[in-house]
Amino acid sequence: MSSRASNPASSADQIDVALIGGGIMSATLGALLKVLEPSWTVRIYERLDAVAQESSNPWNNAGTGHAALCELNYTPQKADGSIDIAKAVKINEQFEVSREFWHHLLTTGALPQPASFISRTPHMTFVRGAENVDYLRRRFETLRQHPLFSELEFSDDPAVIAEWAPLLVAERDGDEPVAATRATSGTDVDFGALTQQLVDYLVSQGTQLFLEHEVKNLKKTKDGRWRLTVKDRSWNAPKRRSTVEARFVFVGAGGGALPLLQAAGIPEAKGYGGFPISGEFLRTDSPELVAQHQAKVYGKADVGSPPMSVPHLDTRVVEGKTYLMFGPYAGFSPKYLKKGKYLGLFTSLRLHNLGSMVGAGLKNLDLTQYLVGQLLASPETKFTALQGFMPTAHPKDWETITAGQRVQVIKKDKDGKGVLEFGTEVIAAADGSIAGLLGASPGASTAVPAMIDLLEQCFPARFTKWRPELATMIPSLGQAPWEAEELEGLDQLTGGADVDAVGSRA
Repeated sequence: MSSRASNPASSADQIDVALIGGGIMSATLGALLKVLEPSWTVRIYERLDAVAQESSNPWNNAGTGHAALCELNYTPQKADGSIDIAKAVKINEQFEVSREFWHHLLTTGALPQPASFISRTPHMTFVRGAENVDYLRRRFETLRQHPLFSELEFSDDPAVIAEWAPLLVAERDGDEPVAATRATSGTDVDFGALTQQLVDYLVSQGTQLFLEHEVKNLKKTKDGRWRLTVKDRSWNAPKRRSTVEARFVFVGAGGGALPLLQAAGIPEAKGYGGFPISGEFLRTDSPELVAQHQAKVYGKADVGSPPMSVPHLDTRVVEGKTYLMFGPYAGFSPKYLKKGKYLGLFTSLRLHNLGSMVGAGLKNLDLTQYLVGQLLASPETKFTALQGFMPTAHPKDWETITAGQRVQVIKKDKDGKGVLEFGTEVIAAADGSIAGLLGASPGASTAVPAMIDLLEQCFPARFTKWRPELATMIPSLGQAPWEAEELEGLDQLTGGADVDAVGSRA
């Protein structure tokens, strides 16, 4: 259970660290700081009545432990026909760093049994058509030469694919060329459960959690601290507004991060904008279907479609129960948060980012066309996309759920023109006193390396002292994971496959 502070912050309060937002990023940064600086006073401010209710909630994201084992948008084809795997390697390395830190917390008792938040789930890529089969084969041949992807399997034999994931080929036209790759080391992660467990650990170690407390404004004081104006949103609040001063502030509020960084007035946030995209998934808990599909299967986005449109049929394990999800289907809402205000997009517009927003819009007309097409698509048309993956799918078995809001980063490129980014980005003040995280996928999977990078950027002097402790917890820090001899023992924890899923690959 989450702890809730009994009294709101008073105007005299001074703390070391304020974490705004009760999601996976704040929880991860808090856990790192608790190990590195256990004497620091830390507070978490969450505007809702529980943590992990926005992007970290298990039904608001795909739950994929992103390691580039199955996501084709991380391995683009170059003009000469070769496959670029640089981004795939980087993302795989980053996820390894996250797994090593979780592994460390498990060994120290800071996290409970790993089965409560992570499960071994094969990652597959499935494509149709001769051209896509050829691309997948070349991708496989390129990736498997790298040590991080040496376990990857490939097949264009429907009989083999049926053994891996029978729903993909059952009643499919036998003349249609198909192919798949599989990595059995893939994982499904309940980032909501992980966030809750990290916060529970932090609270047990003295961190104060303020639920239903919304940070409304931030202002730099003369002595270099940040004064936060906090609103108590609870129905029986003894005091609606209060202030607290923090030496360091992290804005990990998902879609709500940009408005708060703008309110702080730091020059580093100028020029940044955000474009919100909502989404839907189809979900089933049919025992018959769930029993026949044990994998996260990613496909290939249609020509001209953005990366977030990549279709996937996933095994999801939430609170011990297994489901299948298919999607995403994109939608549009001007909200920056799923449980936020409808004017989110419009209130974030500033003179300094208006040019970036317009420029990015003109450069990404294909995204606009894609969103319009998704909004106009009938339920029957949307279900046809699932039947492209699973020919035997029937509407009676599936329900529609609304996913979380994703705010894509818009910023100026080196030429001062607006560009749309599909990753995550840290924005930090020059003096390191405040920082925030913008963007979406791969997001939660790379929370640990993202927060370590933030610590190095914001605390450069202290980071030198922290590095040995970090290297003890995360052996691959600063070196390629496949070169770290320390990783050899990480699979030796008791507990079976679920523990193995947290530690290094076998």
